Amino acid sequence: MYGLSAKCKRSLTFTLLLVICLFVFCEYLIYYPAILRCSWPELKEDKKTGVSPLHVFFLSDTHLLGAIKGHWFDKLRREWQMERAFQTALVLLKPEVVFILGDIFDEGKWSSPEDWEEDVRRFKQIFRHPSDMELIVIIGNHDIGFHHEMNWYKLERFERVFNDTSARIITKKGVNFVLVNSMAMHGDRCSICEHVENELYSLSHALNCTMQSQWSGIMRTYCKEMQKFPRSSPIILQHYPLYRPNDAECAGQDAAPPEVRHQVFKERYDVLSREASQRLLWWFQPRLIMSGHTHSACKVVHDNKHPEISVPSFSWRNRNNPSFILGTFSPTDFQLAKCFLPEESSVVAVYCATITVLFVLFIAHMLLSQTSILLATSLMYEHDMAKTSGFKHNPG
Repeated sequence: MYGLSAKCKRSLTFTLLLVICLFVFCEYLIYYPAILRCSWPELKEDKKTGVSPLHVFFLSDTHLLGAIKGHWFDKLRREWQMERAFQTALVLLKPEVVFILGDIFDEGKWSSPEDWEEDVRRFKQIFRHPSDMELIVIIGNHDIGFHHEMNWYKLERFERVFNDTSARIITKKGVNFVLVNSMAMHGDRCSICEHVENELYSLSHALNCTMQSQWSGIMRTYCKEMQKFPRSSPIILQHYPLYRPNDAECAGQDAAPPEVRHQVFKERYDVLSREASQRLLWWFQPRLIMSGHTHSACKVVHDNKHPEISVPSFSWRNRNNPSFILGTFSPTDFQLAKCFLPEESSVVAVYCATITVLFVLFIAHMLLSQTSILLATSLMYEHDMAKTSGFKHNPG
């Protein structure tokens, strides 16, 4: 019995160690092999400037759950996944800039001041980063509300926390990024819309002045007063995609499911309006547009010369296979690559398979133990019977 008890202890210890290893692998180590498969797309160094290419992450739609609709376990699970994926990616890939393309929060449009502060605290914990890397966020509809829900209070609250504005140009290593508040492109001359469109219009003039090699007369005087930017066609970053009728042209394993790709998009809700899209293209003549909002991937080309990439959601709550984009940029060129994170279905399958194996081993162990006990009992009984029989036949 003492030997059997020790054997049980060894089995329990082995099982506990296996469970701990399973948990550590599925919740921590699994991100390493996934992200190690990713690498920065190659881009030759700009010989004119001698500046090395800029390495950028693009994420979208993190949707950190809030106090109203967020269940505590859902928060814990999704935020842990995003934190481990993001921190692992920083360690392995070391981006210089990270852009998150809107919908940072799930309930920013409803949050009380106290809930907002708590959501911001959790965001900063999850997406903490070294001082030599810059994290820049774009405003999304869940952060300040759709057009009819946004107001100056929610907009300024967001801008104060993230040092952001609804219309600005950020330049890194000679690369111009235009940041756009999609909800303010409604075109109805609301106060926020009017302010944002005026700012974008002024920025477009400044960029156009920069891009032209020579001006004469009045234009020369006019452009001298403008803000100066590097001579590089810009990249537009916004939450809403530019207008497209649906996702029918989208393809790939992280595109929208086939059964919903032909659903018609609603302008100013799913995508920008035709008019707003054309204004942005006309004003900035971008070499690339990066957007989010749909939670699925898509690549479209507007007017046969302006490529747009829709970045899928970074949250496993919205997708089984989240991903992010790696971008390598120079003032004149760029290359993009996609980095897929572990599929949640695969993680669940590993958990289920391991638990099933442990259960089978436990049942087998119990049956073997029971058989051993019965065999030992039978042998002892036969031994006792033999001794009893020998005693009866030996009267001396």
